[in-house]
Amino acid sequence: MRKQIHLGIDDIDSPGGGCTTHFAALLVERLSTLGSVWTDYPNLIRLNPNIPFRTRGNGAIALRFILKEQNLIQIKPLLESMIEDYVDLTYPNTNPGAMLIEGKPSARILDFANRALWRTIPIEIGKRLIHEEQCEHISYGNGRGLVGALAAVGNLLNGDYTFEYIAYRKIQNSGKMRGVSNDSVLMMDKAMGDKTFSNIDGKTGLGLIAPHGPDPVLFGIRGEQPQDVIKAASYIKSKQDIDRWMVFRTNQGTGAHLTNCVYIADLRPYMAAVVHGVVDSAPRIIEGGHVIFGVEDCSGRIDCAAYEPTGNFREIILNLIKGDQVLIHVGVRPAAKTHGLTLNVEGIEILKAAEKLKLTNPICPRCAKRMKSAGSGKGYKCFNCGFKDPKGKKITILSRRNIEKRLYLPPPRAQRHLTRPMSRLNQSNEGEQTSLIYQWHSHMTGNDQTESN
Repeated sequence: MRKQIHLGIDDIDSPGGGCTTHFAALLVERLSTLGSVWTDYPNLIRLNPNIPFRTRGNGAIALRFILKEQNLIQIKPLLESMIEDYVDLTYPNTNPGAMLIEGKPSARILDFANRALWRTIPIEIGKRLIHEEQCEHISYGNGRGLVGALAAVGNLLNGDYTFEYIAYRKIQNSGKMRGVSNDSVLMMDKAMGDKTFSNIDGKTGLGLIAPHGPDPVLFGIRGEQPQDVIKAASYIKSKQDIDRWMVFRTNQGTGAHLTNCVYIADLRPYMAAVVHGVVDSAPRIIEGGHVIFGVEDCSGRIDCAAYEPTGNFREIILNLIKGDQVLIHVGVRPAAKTHGLTLNVEGIEILKAAEKLKLTNPICPRCAKRMKSAGSGKGYKCFNCGFKDPKGKKITILSRRNIEKRLYLPPPRAQRHLTRPMSRLNQSNEGEQTSLIYQWHSHMTGNDQTESN
């Protein structure tokens, strides 16, 4: 008899190296030798990006496959052996977790997964649910990885989704320069168009597909379909060779963390939310180049911040004025000694721009030229035709705003993994059926490819 299995893993990395997705690629190969029949691509689930104790990118993995019942007993010892070989368990902030369920995830697990996208979930809550649902699990350290593992299993990507091709180098080369050619990234981006996204930072012209840390990821390309990201990868040149690669189905680029509109009074630290409010104080620049402004709604007011790394996005924020109606994409920063609860701005939509008024000299009624002051208390005089108006006063006119009614985002280099980029604003794969292509992962041997499906 065969069983449908959902296996979640998280926190399989540390500052010294390693990566949860790389571990997943190794695990897929091992599980395939047990006769696993894959029912979905490996799911890379990005969770609430505001959690301070998150792993890099706060991404967890779910593997979904069918396995003969007699082989299920091999999964737990396989996981334990692989985790203990792969992870530096001496590092205090690495807390690997893995769990699996048979059959369809329960409604409680689905709800847990949804909350993990935008709320903070205590470890105890995750452990309690795993116990109550009688899920097979493994954990190390404080067990924080169980939260991500459970959240990944419960996120079936039934809404919008994208794909990512991740190429890995040999793990012993993790400390060396990747040498990904920026010219090849530019060429790929031009050739693929909107079939891929978040490859290039438009302001700097630099590629965004290669990470910077000492981990085994060589590069990653995000796109709309598996064939797209695989084709895109063929353009990329790097000094280091690809050791293996795998295609993931993900919630990256979908804005999945920003589906809840929350009143200001209900905001809590580390929450990801959308706030509908009115600008109540003019933007100001503080030390470090950060821009601060205030918003209010019917429940209260709060400060918002656009930080220096967001670059030109701060110029948009500086154009806000009191009275602008806005929809803000935010992460909630907790209060500290120097500031209260603050909203870190990930994006802002101008719903209605307030009128900006300014005082100016009156227009000459004869020649329609702008008049000038005739002196203190002497009114105004037209220096074009000579007309004088001793009782003339300044007039109020509408000033043109350098801002439009639309969504503004920081440059790609400052966007979250989950941020829906401009190129995807009108794009969604929700409701689209997806099926596994023939080759969605591979281990390279020299110039050959060893398939394992």
